[in-house]
Amino acid sequence: MQSMTGFGRGEHSGRELTAMVEMTSVNRKQADIHFNLPRELSALEQDLRKVLLAVISRGRVNISISLKRRNSETGGITVDQDRARDLEAAFRQLSEVLGRPVQPVAGDFLRIPEILSFDQGGFDPEEAEAVIRPALDLALENLIAMRTAEADDLREDLFARLALLEEKTSQIAARAPAMVERQRELLHSRLREAGLDLDLEDERLLKEVALFAERCDVSEETTRLTSHLTRFRQYLSSAGPVGRSLDFLCQEINREFNTIGSKANNAGIGQTVVEAKTELEKIREQVQNLE
Repeated sequence: MQSMTGFGRGEHSGRELTAMVEMTSVNRKQADIHFNLPRELSALEQDLRKVLLAVISRGRVNISISLKRRNSETGGITVDQDRARDLEAAFRQLSEVLGRPVQPVAGDFLRIPEILSFDQGGFDPEEAEAVIRPALDLALENLIAMRTAEADDLREDLFARLALLEEKTSQIAARAPAMVERQRELLHSRLREAGLDLDLEDERLLKEVALFAERCDVSEETTRLTSHLTRFRQYLSSAGPVGRSLDFLCQEINREFNTIGSKANNAGIGQTVVEAKTELEKIREQVQNLE
């Protein structure tokens, strides 16, 4: 189980090139992979995307890939030292001619393109891929490690909240049988107040109580709740992506609590349902972070 948020960095050096790969991932319902790499290497994107999609099923992942030549101390700028000295010598000669000091400035060196030449890229795709792939694998490994660690923290929190939902379900199941007896007593009391003192075993009274019992029976809902919560625990203990499954279970659990709340004519059960749905909402917020 993994979270959808994380960061990973990887670096690898070959004989000529060094690749730096950084990945950041955030929540997204589907897998959304975005690359930022030199234009001349855009042909590599499709294969690199397959590497990520093999292990990431949800979340937006931004990958930044940079390359530099190992022996380039000036960051891709080449200096023609002879031409630079010639220019400076020309300014000394100019000073002698004019009889006053004339010093070259940075702009003078930049105006002559042969003195400073800039490396415009030109990375060979095969050579670049040889250093990018190991760096990408390392960055992905670090990203997965962070996503897994965060998911472990979420798992502990979800287990604790799940235990509360199980407790609320047990409370509802324990209180449900008393609703019928309570309704029977209320109905008989109202009949007496209306001057209709019927025997508790009167057929009409029993029929009314039976109809009420059928309307307010929540045994099916509590059974399904127990099943959903058990399945929820199983998913939390699994290793694969579980975010979509848990999100679906949250919807089903919410549906059962809603049904119980509408069927149960009992203030205590109603309060328990409200407390359970409040806790369920916190669970749903956490589930949105899982892959």
